[in-house]
Amino acid sequence: MRKVRMFEHISLDGVIQHGGGRDEEGDFAYGDWTAPYRSPAGAQALAEAQGQSYDFLLGRRTYDIWSSYWPHVRGGPFADAMNAATKYVATHRPDGLEWGPVEMLVGDIAESARRVKSQDGPDLIVFGSSTLTPALLDQGLVDDVVLIVYPVLLGRGKRVFSDRFAARELALVSTKATPTGVLINTYRHIGSLRAGAH
Repeated sequence: MRKVRMFEHISLDGVIQHGGGRDEEGDFAYGDWTAPYRSPAGAQALAEAQGQSYDFLLGRRTYDIWSSYWPHVRGGPFADAMNAATKYVATHRPDGLEWGPVEMLVGDIAESARRVKSQDGPDLIVFGSSTLTPALLDQGLVDDVVLIVYPVLLGRGKRVFSDRFAARELALVSTKATPTGVLINTYRHIGSLRAGAH
């Protein structure tokens, strides 16, 4: 059985939205707020966290944004791994799935993800996707949560952690600081939150 590993680029106040303009839901004033914090050491640490071989579980919006960029990037182990990975895409639209290898997930997303997880193969990485990720967490399908935490407070924007899913408990596995102050925190998903005695 494969592991499902959730990766999120996230502000201190929980915002994961990156793109400006209208390609996402509504306008977002801050554009690519992660850019000033990128560094070669940070890219290396992220590549190490992802590993050399993986497949993706993606929501349709994330797939569409990535497919306009990554197929045109050639050379380097990071881009090569991204392009070689099988993309399992939660979507109701079969059109526009040219960035492969790709498989469309239809019907109940939890059941589809459970089926893919039960197969042999590399770990499954979920990036972004404020709709898909909560559904996977809710169903206990996420094994690891990797938060790439930036030292910024944005105040508004799309969040993945909200009141759309039940409280969860995580255990810290590792943390790594980059030269620009970004923390790459890896957690193991334990399960539902254990309430303390009152």
